[in-house]
Amino acid sequence: MTSPKMTSAQRFAAACRHQPVDRPPVWLLRQAGRYMPEYRAVRARHSLLEICHSPALAAEVTITAAERLATDAAIIFADLLLPAAPLGIALEFTAGEGPQLSPPLRTPAQIAQLPTHWDGALGYVSQAIGLVHRHFAGDLPVVGFAGAPFTLASYLIEGGGSRHYIHTKRLMYNHPQAWDELMAKLVAGLAEFLTEQAVAGAAAVQLFDSWAGALSEADYRRFVLPHNQRLVAAVQRPELPVIYFSTGTAAYLEAVAETGAQVLSLEWRIDLTAAWDRLARWSGAMPALQGNLDPVLLLADRGVLHAAVQRQLQQARGRSGYIFNLGHGILPETPVEHVRALVDWVRAEA
Repeated sequence: MTSPKMTSAQRFAAACRHQPVDRPPVWLLRQAGRYMPEYRAVRARHSLLEICHSPALAAEVTITAAERLATDAAIIFADLLLPAAPLGIALEFTAGEGPQLSPPLRTPAQIAQLPTHWDGALGYVSQAIGLVHRHFAGDLPVVGFAGAPFTLASYLIEGGGSRHYIHTKRLMYNHPQAWDELMAKLVAGLAEFLTEQAVAGAAAVQLFDSWAGALSEADYRRFVLPHNQRLVAAVQRPELPVIYFSTGTAAYLEAVAETGAQVLSLEWRIDLTAAWDRLARWSGAMPALQGNLDPVLLLADRGVLHAAVQRQLQQARGRSGYIFNLGHGILPETPVEHVRALVDWVRAEA
C-alpha cells in the first residue's frame, strides 16, 4: 500500500526519518555542474569562487539545476574548501591541476595558530541558501553541505589533492595531539557553519568525506570517527538530518555508521542490498541510505541506464528510509537528457 501523494519536502523528510513515502525521493550529487549548458554559460562569465562568493549567482545555478531536472531537493552550490579563508589559507583553482592551498598546514605550530571560530566568515553560503529556500517557498528542500573534518584537513595539509596523503598521515601519526587539535578546531568551525546553513533554511546538511577511504579502519576509528561523532552530535536535530557521504569505506561500513548521521550516502562500489543486510546485523540504529548509482552509467546507452535504475529501485522496493542518488557526482561529459531521464524514471515509481 503506497502513501498518499507527497510534496518533495514531505517525501525527503519522511525518507530521512524512515517513514513511509509515496516513492523514493531523488536528487543528485553535483546536480549543478559543467554537464549543464546553463551552468557553463554562467562559468563563461564567472570563476568558480566568484559564483560561490555571490549569493545571487550560487542561488541561480542551484535553482536552475533543480528546476531543469525536477529533483526532490536542491543542494546549494558551494565548495568544500571555502573554509580555507577563515583559516587564513589562500585558495585558488588552477586549470588542469585543481585546487591549490597555501601555505599548507604541516606543523603543530601552524595548527596552534588556527582560529577555533569562523565568526560568520562564510555567511554568503547561508545567504544563498536563504534565497533558494525563499524561491521554493519550502516546497523543495534545500540541502546544505560542508567537507567533513578529515577530508578538509587532508586538503589543507597536502596543499591540494593527493594519491597517498603522505603529509596528512605523517602529521597524524607523528603528532597525534596536534592532529586532534586540528580536528577539534575544524569541528568547532564546521558546526558553526552548518548551523548557520540550517538557520537560513537548509532542510538537511551533507558532510562530504571524499578521502576517508585513504585510511584503514583502525586509523579511521582512532583519528576520524570521534571527531565526526562530535560534529554530527553538534549539528543534527530531529528537524535537521545530517547526511554523511564517504568513499572507499565500504570495508568498514559499520564504523562509518557509528558517526550517528541519520542518513548514510553510499558510493557506487558497495551493493545497496548488501549494505542494508550488514547494517541490519549491526548493533546500532539503522540509518536511512542514500545513493548509489555509478555516475558513469549516465554516459551509457539509455537502455543500459534505465535497466540500472530499475535494478536499484527494485533493491529499495518495500524499504523505508531510502533516497535515490548517485554514488558520486555527475561527470562533466554526461548528457543532460540522460540525467533528466533518470529523474523521470524514479518519479514514475509513484
